[in-house]
Amino acid sequence: MIAQQGLSSVELREFVSARELPARRLTCCSSVPSLPELILRYGAIVGSVIHRHGSVGRTMDLARRHIVACEQGGRSVASGTVILAETVSASKGRFARDWHAPVGGVWGCLILADTLMDRARTLLPLALGVACCEAVRECGAETATVRWVNDVMVGQRKLAGFLVESYRSPGHGELFHLLGFGINVNNDCFPESLADVACSLVQLLGRQVSLRDFTLSFLAKMAWNIGLLWYEDERDLQHLYDSQGPEEETLESEHLLLRQWQRLSDTIGKRVLYGYDIQKKPLYTATVMGIRKDGAIVMRQDDGAQIVEHGGELRYVEGNHCL
Repeated sequence: MIAQQGLSSVELREFVSARELPARRLTCCSSVPSLPELILRYGAIVGSVIHRHGSVGRTMDLARRHIVACEQGGRSVASGTVILAETVSASKGRFARDWHAPVGGVWGCLILADTLMDRARTLLPLALGVACCEAVRECGAETATVRWVNDVMVGQRKLAGFLVESYRSPGHGELFHLLGFGINVNNDCFPESLADVACSLVQLLGRQVSLRDFTLSFLAKMAWNIGLLWYEDERDLQHLYDSQGPEEETLESEHLLLRQWQRLSDTIGKRVLYGYDIQKKPLYTATVMGIRKDGAIVMRQDDGAQIVEHGGELRYVEGNHCL
């Protein structure tokens, strides 16, 4: 039986209204009382359609086939479509690395049409990590953190990972962003190669977690954090035309996503090993100094030189050990 059986866009909207919106009203510090409603209206596109599957090869491949099928059938792809699977047999992470995805986890992909402006678009990976870490902490794993860009970690073990790819439809040339996610929830058996580096919520909490409730929470938090990006786009556009000029600071909400990433992440200040594909070709060690508005990471190398990286990955270094 599919764990998310019956989970629908209607149920997600009800969850957002009953749970996510009241929580954001309490925590969103703003002089604009209606801001939480506005942000979640922008993010309501997430989960506009939800497709549930049993065992599949790879959800991002399903997303591509769905886009092609809609195009060939003369239909528009519903931006915000979520594809969920009970198990994934050919799941891949960055650089085609295997990802163990048995029954008990949250495996899926979100399809977004390319409607964000450049700066907000670069923050999509951060939004995924923040949403997951928020849901994981809310579930009881309060020590979960985000490692740049968006790995969700508990201590030295990885709980969740994300992959963002772009796909242009072959017929009309429409550009979509495919946001793949893999979260270890109730799955507690890992291959030997992952046993020391991966973990799941059931291992951390010592109890089973409602996969349905967790999936709703994660999607609701994606709606919030991705909604922030569209709201920030609106503010950027306003500043192109108002009398303050484009250099003027926008409302504090413009930086909510980055501030939340900084609150949840333990990356800044860490000594790290950096590389584009760190397993095959690590490039250098450095100390993380901060994160820019576009999500790029700022590091200082041992000779004092400052370097900015927009992509790639890192691992923490303690003593002579890479974590």
